[in-house]
Amino acid sequence: MEDIKETHPDTYELLSGQNIHSLVVVQFRYKDEIKGFFGVDNPPDTDSIGLALFLDMMSTLIISMIKIRDTHNTKKRKARFMGYTAFAQIYIFIHYINVQTHLYEVIKNTDNGFQDTTDASFEIHIKKLLKNCCANEYLSKELAFVDIDTIEQRLDGRASIVSEFYGTAFGWCRGRFIPVDYDNDGRLLHVIYCIESIDEQKERENSLLSMAHTDLMTGIYNRGHGESLIEQSLHNKVKGMMCIIDCDKFKSINDTYGHSVGDDVIIAIAHTLQNVCRKNDIIMRLGGDEFAMYFPGVTDKKNANEIFERIFKHTEKLNIKALGDRRITLSLGACFYDGIADISYDSLYCKADEAMYKNKKQGGFGATIYEP
Repeated sequence: MEDIKETHPDTYELLSGQNIHSLVVVQFRYKDEIKGFFGVDNPPDTDSIGLALFLDMMSTLIISMIKIRDTHNTKKRKARFMGYTAFAQIYIFIHYINVQTHLYEVIKNTDNGFQDTTDASFEIHIKKLLKNCCANEYLSKELAFVDIDTIEQRLDGRASIVSEFYGTAFGWCRGRFIPVDYDNDGRLLHVIYCIESIDEQKERENSLLSMAHTDLMTGIYNRGHGESLIEQSLHNKVKGMMCIIDCDKFKSINDTYGHSVGDDVIIAIAHTLQNVCRKNDIIMRLGGDEFAMYFPGVTDKKNANEIFERIFKHTEKLNIKALGDRRITLSLGACFYDGIADISYDSLYCKADEAMYKNKKQGGFGATIYEP
């Protein structure tokens, strides 16, 4: 140690403070680089050259064991990624992320290519990715979902967590985080983040919802869904007008011309009412030849009469060939909701229905507004 006292004073002070007076040291060489040193302190004053040869042999053995370990780890890593790529066909993107360092690897991208990208954090990468493929109205929600700092807490005890968004290039998508492994302290270490296209699934869901909400004959809302929409409007105090509509002398049409012609009449009336509707108006078939409508914002007789005139004008244009010269006429009953008092759908329906039957008794082909 005295030999390095002048040339390396800091090292001399460090080692002397540990009562080290002499060293026999060899280098660790790995991939043609010095990776460290291996030696013995305060050896006997005997054969230092023989000891150095022994240490060199031991360092070579240790390096060989490290190489075997690294080869094994590489094979394990490749096998792991092969396992991930086995289910990659259903995903647009797959990322392997170290939660603690925020480094990541791309297992799959839109080009189906493998990229080992660890030169930037996952936050920077995913922010760019989502800005390119996520619709603006969903972007802030998805950026919060991919926050790595909170992922361990959100994944606690869960096999995965998901978030759905609309993609600009892929339609409806689902992002998913899956925990992979944990460190020796039980902290989350790696996760998989993947994005899959669920556009076809969404179409099927929407189709099923549409079937559940739609009257199969006419294509407008069925009674169950229409009632729920009106109930929601009443609950939210959306003022407007409820209208019950019934075809005049529909039974005689069925009896005279047959039920298939009766069905054509019902379909024609439904399409006519649909054409009269504004975007936020609710129209449904109650059953048979009876329909109901709710017109948000219509709260006075002047606006109501304008709507009635449009309905009658469109109805007069209906032409069912099987009916010949016979015209289709409607009876309407309506009542207003002021958006102030609490009122149930059934109560509003009964008032409009009462007005409709009052019009029927007066000969039909007209509209009557409920009066208490």
